[in-house]
Amino acid sequence: MTQPEQSAEVSQSKPELAILHDVAKALTSSLNLDSILQAIMDKVAAYFRPDTWSLLMTDDEHGELYFAIAVGDASESLKSVRLKIGEGIAGWVAKYGEPLVVPDVTKDERFASRIDEMTQWRTSSILCVPLASKERILGVIQLINVDMSSFGSDQFMLLQALADYAAIAIDNARAVEKIQELTITDDCTGLYNARHLYDTIDSEVYRSIRFGYEFSVVFLDLDHFKLINDNHGHLVGSRLLFEVGSTIKSRLRLIDYAFRYGGDEFVVLLPQTSKQSALVVARRLLDILRTTHFHIADGLDLNIRASMGVASFPDDARNAHDLIRQADEMMYSIKNTTRDAIAVCGLGTSL
Repeated sequence: MTQPEQSAEVSQSKPELAILHDVAKALTSSLNLDSILQAIMDKVAAYFRPDTWSLLMTDDEHGELYFAIAVGDASESLKSVRLKIGEGIAGWVAKYGEPLVVPDVTKDERFASRIDEMTQWRTSSILCVPLASKERILGVIQLINVDMSSFGSDQFMLLQALADYAAIAIDNARAVEKIQELTITDDCTGLYNARHLYDTIDSEVYRSIRFGYEFSVVFLDLDHFKLINDNHGHLVGSRLLFEVGSTIKSRLRLIDYAFRYGGDEFVVLLPQTSKQSALVVARRLLDILRTTHFHIADGLDLNIRASMGVASFPDDARNAHDLIRQADEMMYSIKNTTRDAIAVCGLGTSL
């Protein structure tokens, strides 16, 4: 018997094993969470044939479930729907970490009818299993209106195994994401590091050339920071760097980037921002530092100023390295003269 014939025989006699084999293969061949979860849920749909099905993920910060994947007539309506942990069948499963098989939802008081009312859908039965990892509930797989006459213990075990695979995929993806984040994040400030700066600016240069918009950078160096370390110690200095970094980041838009370049130097990347608009941002940061007192420790009230340089692409440079160099040179023109001010490439000094 040839290998394809053997595979076909396995698929026909043991479809559950074939499904688990395919899902395991997807799990080991990709680190892309979306594609793995989609592969798992496609197998769920093909085998159990529900009217509609979904994968809900937990939002621990808000104590809610949201629809990460939803397929069926009501899927569009579900994109903005959230369930409180404990609400409805899925919420109950997420709260208690136990699977539920509900053949008739009208006979189960845990069923939340508001979703049906919102989606104009009629739920008759629900199969719901948790995605659990290390005693944490990561999400829930929910199948609506499965043919319960053909659902037995073997089918239930398969659904639970697929949920376990989904939990493994989520755990792996989060671990990889955390490792990647550590490689681009500065330990002291929590901002992006210099390595990530050049990668990000290279990408911004590409987008700028392709779509024809300009962007700007602000290079920032703290004035007399060495005195902080000399007078109060490096622990206080490190804490001050963290506070300054947090202050800078909190004053930026969501599309902006803040980096610790090294030592007491910071860089702010402002996508789709002209030189004049970047100057407005730099002035705002300058004013914030002038007026902010950092309470680093009991009885220690620190105020620190900064020298800043501003440069824009494509006016002042043709590549990422030259753009940083121009902003850096502008910053040093302030550092070597007045301090506590801004120099803008091509425009001069602004206090």
